[in-house]
Amino acid sequence: MRIGCPKEIKPQEFRVGLTPHAAREAVGRGHEVVVERDAGVGAGFADDAYQAVGARIVDTAEEVFATADLVIKVKEPQAVERKRLREGQVLFTYLHLAPDPEQARELMESGATCIAYETVTDQNGGLPLLAPMSEVAGKLAPQVGAWTLQKANGGRGVLLGGIPGVAPGKVAVIGGGVVGTQAARVAAGMGADVIVLDRSLPRLRYLDDVFGREFKTAHANAGAVAEAIAEADLVIGAVLIPGAAAPKLVTRAQLSTMKPGAAIVDVAIDQGGCFETSHATTHADPIYEVDGIMHYCVANMPGAVARTSALGLGNATLPFLLALADKGWQGALAADPHLKNGLNVHAGRIAHAAVAEALGLPLAEGSLAA
Repeated sequence: MRIGCPKEIKPQEFRVGLTPHAAREAVGRGHEVVVERDAGVGAGFADDAYQAVGARIVDTAEEVFATADLVIKVKEPQAVERKRLREGQVLFTYLHLAPDPEQARELMESGATCIAYETVTDQNGGLPLLAPMSEVAGKLAPQVGAWTLQKANGGRGVLLGGIPGVAPGKVAVIGGGVVGTQAARVAAGMGADVIVLDRSLPRLRYLDDVFGREFKTAHANAGAVAEAIAEADLVIGAVLIPGAAAPKLVTRAQLSTMKPGAAIVDVAIDQGGCFETSHATTHADPIYEVDGIMHYCVANMPGAVARTSALGLGNATLPFLLALADKGWQGALAADPHLKNGLNVHAGRIAHAAVAEALGLPLAEGSLAA
């Protein structure tokens, strides 16, 4: 099979869908690998590193899309990339279709088979291709939140760790999954006073058992969330429903209860965000203010640490990529129900139930529907 990797073109996106390590594995199994020139430079991988393992470098993205049977990326295809997809081609990348009906429509029109990293599952009910980027985003969230809180950026001017005689900043993390756990660990490590809110009591027990007094936990009922955001200097939104739009857990009206200059980091912005006032931003212009509250809503946070992110993502996607290449997409999905859960678009129809429901579109009938 011919595997193609174009350079990412979303603003300030430096990750790459295929690392030289993954290219080596694919070439070693008899597959052809085509990489757009400079695709890996942002993550620290020169063209020579790909050529050294047997990949072929081409000058343009058009050549990649025109020749590849399987296109591997990081971010959802941008409008110009969607026009390059064709019937019979397989796209393997993050899609986040629930809040993006235009992308969904154009992918359906392309006729391509689109498999989304974020809905591939594992035997434990986890999301193995989302997890490494969730870990990165979770660890980044307190870091960028602390920056947003600086007075020069419009924030309260609060140091999360405090100093002797001055109390530390308060951080509320809404969601106790991978993102929330990593965010809480880092914020607590910075010396902040941290509380994690989640609706799952078993998850809260797990966090309490593993982390003890490192941070506090609370059930994420409406009252507890309202209290936590009113007291917090920094609120981190870390809620995910696989394939679906993120629930709006904080309304605009509630911003008036927050401290002036408090900061919000919405890690769920890829799925539409979990704050009513959230809209996607970029690394070039990451923050904005609504009713005196500073919002950080960068839609590709892990792109800021592109090398770590590309290596982590590459480690996770490699077994699935090789399965798709070795067996073809139909054989790979038939052999692995967890990979099959990644199927979002096929033959002009939505093939994932949660995505179809979020978009208000019919679900493809038959054995391919996930």
